[in-house]
Amino acid sequence: MKIHHVISNIYETGGPTYTVPALCAALGQLGHAVELHVLPPVPGSYGPSFTIRQHRRSSFPRKLGFSNEMKSALREAALTAHVIHSHSLWMMPNIYPAFCVRGTRCHLVVSPRGTLDPWAFSHHRWRKSVVWFLGQKANLTSASCLHATAEQEYEFIRERGFTAPVAIIPNGVDVPELPPCPARTNGMRRLLFMARVHPKKGVDVLLEAWRNVQDRFRDWELHIAGPDDGHLTTMIQLASELGTERVSFKGRIPDDEKSLYLRQSDIYILPTHNENWGVSIAEALAHGTPAIVGRGAPWSELTTRDCGWWIDNTVDAVTACLEQALCLEPAELEARGARGRAWMQEAFPWSKVGQMTDRLYRWLVEGGAVPDWVRTD
Repeated sequence: MKIHHVISNIYETGGPTYTVPALCAALGQLGHAVELHVLPPVPGSYGPSFTIRQHRRSSFPRKLGFSNEMKSALREAALTAHVIHSHSLWMMPNIYPAFCVRGTRCHLVVSPRGTLDPWAFSHHRWRKSVVWFLGQKANLTSASCLHATAEQEYEFIRERGFTAPVAIIPNGVDVPELPPCPARTNGMRRLLFMARVHPKKGVDVLLEAWRNVQDRFRDWELHIAGPDDGHLTTMIQLASELGTERVSFKGRIPDDEKSLYLRQSDIYILPTHNENWGVSIAEALAHGTPAIVGRGAPWSELTTRDCGWWIDNTVDAVTACLEQALCLEPAELEARGARGRAWMQEAFPWSKVGQMTDRLYRWLVEGGAVPDWVRTD
């Protein structure tokens, strides 16, 4: 099949900039002709299984990603494509696909990527209201199918009143080989936050909870790693005002160092308000690091599979969880991490995600039995 994916960019930080190219690669490896349409720049290089097409932005207004070049290319693509799959909301590249497939046989699939979560929907609400009526609502309404990465996101889609079928297909994760890991030189145990430093990620909650437990666990240190999303200075100031100790703000960890950083951490923590899935959580588990995750992310199986903790993202709840988790011996944490790694290998390989998405597209184009992971209710 001819499949075109659309996302505003893959140069900013965040889960979709990793998961969308990875999905394109998985589909290309199944033999489909896959093109990914983005606004420049394109960082690094990608494998030969799909093609990236960069489209220049129009001169004004730049913030919403207007691109006459992209719109024209998608209109031409829709004449022969089987599927156009749009990812995320609130930029013009997320609005163009609905207009371009009109009057064609091309099917439109839309992945909100967490943007319909009530917390995310209310963030910058005035700007989103404008885009909603510019065409974002029509884009969702006219889709042949919507894509959710978890049951929770499916519920948010229905709560917004959209009635199209919803395919519940998780993201995938790469599970690396784990050669022997060199020991840390300072002898301290490490609690790691690794994600964008953004208001929704709960860094403020984490800092307050850490202040509450830091005197009891003096053999532990907290590392806050991840790129600044306009919130870092505020969090550094908060850490100082709270009187926190043994807290390090590391900035973005280079890709070639991230794997070792995860492996040298004893527990991963993300007390988030909102995640449609949470790539960083899966990456931590794939490296054998148990995780503490806020209920804003759909990871309840952390508890049922005994490889982490799924908790309310309040200071009291995070404090109580840290008091329990930081007491555990290294061997117990390693056992939890091993269970998490096995779960990632079983449930979330990209090959499986690609096959589920392939089956979805074939159902849209060819008909037949509804895939088990597609909800029509």
